[in-house]
Amino acid sequence: MNEVILINITPQETRVALIQQGAVQDLQIERTRQRGIVGNIYLAKVVRVLPGMQSAFIEIGLERTAFMHVADITKNNPQAQIEKLLFEGQTLLVQVLKDPLGTKGARLTTQLSIAGRNLVYLPPAGSDTATDQYIGVSQRIDQPDEREAIKARLAGLMAPDEKGGIIVRTSAQDASDTELQHDMLYLRTTWENIQAAMKHNPAPTLLYQDLSLAERVLRDVAVEESTQIRVDSAENFEKLKAFTNAYMPNLLGKLTLHRGEHALFDVFDVDAEINKALGCRVDLKSGGYLMIDQTESMTTIDVNTGSYVGARNLDDTVFKTNLEAAQAIARQLRLRNLGGIIIIDFIDMVGKNHQESVLHELKRNLERDHAHTSVSDFSALGLVEMTRKRTRESLAHITCEPCSTCLGKGEVKTAQTICYEILREIVREHRQFNPKEFRIVAAPDVIDLFLEEENQFLAQLGDFIAKPITLQAEGSFRQEQYDIVLG
Repeated sequence: MNEVILINITPQETRVALIQQGAVQDLQIERTRQRGIVGNIYLAKVVRVLPGMQSAFIEIGLERTAFMHVADITKNNPQAQIEKLLFEGQTLLVQVLKDPLGTKGARLTTQLSIAGRNLVYLPPAGSDTATDQYIGVSQRIDQPDEREAIKARLAGLMAPDEKGGIIVRTSAQDASDTELQHDMLYLRTTWENIQAAMKHNPAPTLLYQDLSLAERVLRDVAVEESTQIRVDSAENFEKLKAFTNAYMPNLLGKLTLHRGEHALFDVFDVDAEINKALGCRVDLKSGGYLMIDQTESMTTIDVNTGSYVGARNLDDTVFKTNLEAAQAIARQLRLRNLGGIIIIDFIDMVGKNHQESVLHELKRNLERDHAHTSVSDFSALGLVEMTRKRTRESLAHITCEPCSTCLGKGEVKTAQTICYEILREIVREHRQFNPKEFRIVAAPDVIDLFLEEENQFLAQLGDFIAKPITLQAEGSFRQEQYDIVLG
């Protein structure tokens, strides 16, 4: 597998792109001021219990109260009633399952888990097996003999008085006993630190924060088959090298610092792919195209033949377009991070065997997806319904905002996104042309942001390139429009 991981880190955001077969297959963005909270553990306070909904609102210190269902407290007791488990003003230990999305608060659980490279630790306070040892195995290790063998290995490495549970991740199959023991020590120490912090802090308070995006990618995405892991920040390269050396020494030789005239993402045209992924239309090589419409409740994908007339007859034209669309849809779901309910309207096919082949192709390409997916058969109306697990905002929700001009029917990039584009463009121009100074000409909202919230990043860039950067507001410019004048 020819796989390259690109990690672009600036003070304002981290962007990670997964390249396979020379094309961008997956993209993740984490902004410094908007970092996700999935995996964070809080000492929280119950604000309100709702028996009618068997749920509760929980204060964890965010702008909106978080939400927890009774099933997130007791997994194996369907008869449990939340009013008998929680009361207003109660403090409890919780972990974030899902980031706040749109108008919804974060989703919480009391079933705690702390992830390492090869193992996941289930602390006693958050496990159904609070006093006994428990060893589970990832579903991706599906051979019974392999599952039993890895469980036996772990049982031999665990201390006799170990409490709580251990879930074996897929990567543990290739890990040595020393690596597994190192993982267990790290997880046990982390849990002890959480317990100590819980005793000395009032609710609500953050007790444990998950790894940064770059570290999570190295832990969860990078594999032995990854040919390169490129980082474009010297400072963060050293941090990631130390992290890799401690937890994934087998990947250390693949980690490299990107240097050169061209920006890291420009080498693989990642920014061009991002801009395409923010559009509704996706052109297929055959001449067909997809129309992707993302709404609050679901995402719809419409497949069209377009200008494709290359097959011998209409049935073959439709079939080949749908096959290509199935491949493209799987890639677009990952690239855009589309989740929830997804409805796909393939072009109508007469033959049942054609439908089965298209469905098989879609499922085969979805196997690469790290997010859990579930795909149904063709409905009576010729639609395919599927779901994709959603734990973070989509690409469009991170980088765009509703357009006030079109009353929310379309989207434009935020002023913050334009600021960051301008900062990256200045770095490109500096490397290629090395002018004496730069002048940014942009819409007033963008200039205001540079003068206020983003002033620190602009000053840092000026110091980094050792060139003066001046600002000019242009009232006639649209929010996405800007010029960089070289002096």
